[in-house]
Amino acid sequence: MPLDENKLQQFMGKMVGDMGAAMGAALVYIGDQLGLYKAMSGAGLISSHDLAKGTGTDERYVREWLAAQAAAGYLDYDAQTNRYGLSPEQEMVFATEGSPVFVAGAFEILMAVFADADKIVDAFRTGRGVGWHEHDARLFRGTERFFRPSYAAHLLSEWIPALDGTLNKLQQGASVADVGCGHGSSTVLMAKAFPKSEFVGFDYHQASLDRAAQAAKESGVSNVRFERATAKDYRGSNYDLVAFFDCLHDMGDPVGASAHVRETLSGSGKWMIVEPFAHDAVQENLNPVGRLFYSASTMICTPASKSQEVGLALGTQAGEARLREVVMAGGFERFRRVAETPFNMVFEAA
Repeated sequence: MPLDENKLQQFMGKMVGDMGAAMGAALVYIGDQLGLYKAMSGAGLISSHDLAKGTGTDERYVREWLAAQAAAGYLDYDAQTNRYGLSPEQEMVFATEGSPVFVAGAFEILMAVFADADKIVDAFRTGRGVGWHEHDARLFRGTERFFRPSYAAHLLSEWIPALDGTLNKLQQGASVADVGCGHGSSTVLMAKAFPKSEFVGFDYHQASLDRAAQAAKESGVSNVRFERATAKDYRGSNYDLVAFFDCLHDMGDPVGASAHVRETLSGSGKWMIVEPFAHDAVQENLNPVGRLFYSASTMICTPASKSQEVGLALGTQAGEARLREVVMAGGFERFRRVAETPFNMVFEAA
């Protein structure tokens, strides 16, 4: 096949963009860790000298960081004054932790991914898995910070109300299990919203549970506790709601997890399953969101599943049809999609 020079140049242009984005990921992480974005928030145009002074950092490093951020389009640059600033939109993305579009946590995940790349190289060669607990610790905090804005924006206002009869139960007083709770952001969010209900968060990763307990204490909620367990052996029964947030696809035996959920639900209880958005066919996922999720699946989710029993390895782009098969194989009779965002699908099983 003859070489198309124009296509080659276009492809190399894409490579330059992707390499710049990959290199720049570390700079976003640095800006977040040092509070550079937050210091710029609401400050208008600011010089490298003033930003360095205000954050206790070295001006020469800050000057180079600012230029790189402006080249990426992450900051605005005023050539007449040689100053930099954050637009309102950039502030929401980089500086406002509670914003529904805050993404700094994702760059902590990226730093963990790069740190763990050699482990995944070895996994490719051996076929062995890499457990969640074996990753760089920045993955755990980054995941919590990345997902928390979406949960805060949608869980209480859209997802729970979409479940048949669940909102009323929670308001009156229900029993809830949040399985694979991680740092507990979803658990604490629900516990604060529904003080008459009782919540228990389960996870196999003790360090995450310790952080979840601390977060609950800081939030002042007393109707929540955290226990170490897997999705197939967590304790309790007659739950009115069992929730899985972005974790079913990570499990080695999701069918076994489904069966255990079915056993622990009350007769009218519901299973809420939040999963990454995906279409059923690969070709339908070849887009920016699919690129992100397939990459995360290769580095994190598929290795996590392969490290466990069975190792079904659904991956982040399993799609609704495959998820339905898994859930129904666990003994459920009904499965329906109740809500979605550009990044998540929400299902109800009963």
